[in-house]
Amino acid sequence: MAAKDAQKSPIQVIDRMMKLLDVLAQHPEPIGLKQISQLTGLHPSTAHRILSAMTADRIVDRVEPGAYRLGMRLLELGNMVKSRINVREMALPVMRELHAQTGETVNLSVRHDDEIVYVERTSSGRSAMRVVHVVGARAPLHITAAGKLFLLEEGFPRLREYARRTGLKPHTKATLSTLPQLERELERIQRQGWATDAEEAEVGVRCVAAAVRDDAGQLVAALSISSPADRMKPQWGPLVKEAAERVALAIGHRRDLARISAA
Repeated sequence: MAAKDAQKSPIQVIDRMMKLLDVLAQHPEPIGLKQISQLTGLHPSTAHRILSAMTADRIVDRVEPGAYRLGMRLLELGNMVKSRINVREMALPVMRELHAQTGETVNLSVRHDDEIVYVERTSSGRSAMRVVHVVGARAPLHITAAGKLFLLEEGFPRLREYARRTGLKPHTKATLSTLPQLERELERIQRQGWATDAEEAEVGVRCVAAAVRDDAGQLVAALSISSPADRMKPQWGPLVKEAAERVALAIGHRRDLARISAA
């Protein structure tokens, strides 16, 4: 019985959290603990304990003692989800065109912590690559073309932090596993406008990637082509860059505003 209770408890907590969030969502103004307790059917001490935990994570704001409202963290998460969903929807037609032009795998990826996560993929199955960029697959930032774009976006001081944090673990003999190597690589990417991975994640596989920016100019995703090393073509760099810019324009990015911001 104790084991069953232990298994059931996390589900109960999640269910109670959702009840609290539903009630707070129905009230644009801060609402008191007593009323929250009545509307959710939770004991005041239980509601207070869960609300305190959510307040610590900024999911809920405590406006004044005993009064709560939805927190800014929900807005941040909502905007993140919105941008990714929009990117996927807008990117798919462009990805299909890019795949038709090259005959190779086209990926859309986003950053999560110190990894790239593949969120969309277009492929005919022609490729005999060992690496499988399935939706939801992950890879360290420094071994992928897409990941290098996100490292460049953060800047060189943060790159050093990433290197210390991850140790730049090599995945193949070609992996850039020292900080000077990675710094030179990011400088090259900065000059040419797109990133490459030369068998750094998987032997026999090359990749080229370009940045997708949103209406605020933030890097939100990377569009990339993966192919066996002997089929990768130099002209695919400008090609994927142009395709990524088309996706960016579709989600509201303005090149003229980006230039003004940079000035």
